[in-house]
Amino acid sequence: MRPAPRRPRRPSGWRRHLARLPIHLYRGGLGPLFGGRLLLLIHTGRKSGRSREVVLEVVRHGPGGWTVASGFGPDAQWYRNLRRTPAATIQFGRRYHAVVAEFLPPEEGGLIMVEYARRHPRAARALCRFMGFTADGSEASYRAAGERIPFVRLEATDR
Repeated sequence: MRPAPRRPRRPSGWRRHLARLPIHLYRGGLGPLFGGRLLLLIHTGRKSGRSREVVLEVVRHGPGGWTVASGFGPDAQWYRNLRRTPAATIQFGRRYHAVVAEFLPPEEGGLIMVEYARRHPRAARALCRFMGFTADGSEASYRAAGERIPFVRLEATDR
């Protein structure tokens, strides 16, 4: 069994404000600035029942769905909230879509990470480093990291 990776600390202070800036840009109608790389996830808080928002990187986009990764692991608030209530809404560009979350198995996460590393090698290395994984650039290292990163498929229900 591999040791657990060092999970990054959640941003606080000015870093938290900076990390939440894309939410305000989406609210201001500037979501298209992010192209196909980011989406705004609007989900339900598991304890409060209130609407919550987070901007996430799109790892894969295909007909009827978007795949995102939890850079903070399975303890990320948005991830835990979707576990409780998988129905959510996303804003992708200017369009809103009703979605349902599907939590992907580790094997599929490994394949997704290999594919992502081919398309975005620098971003893949940075993501692995951020999450405490060692990735030497090989397919095997990205597969191993991807098997330990929680991936979520947001399947459109409004198409």
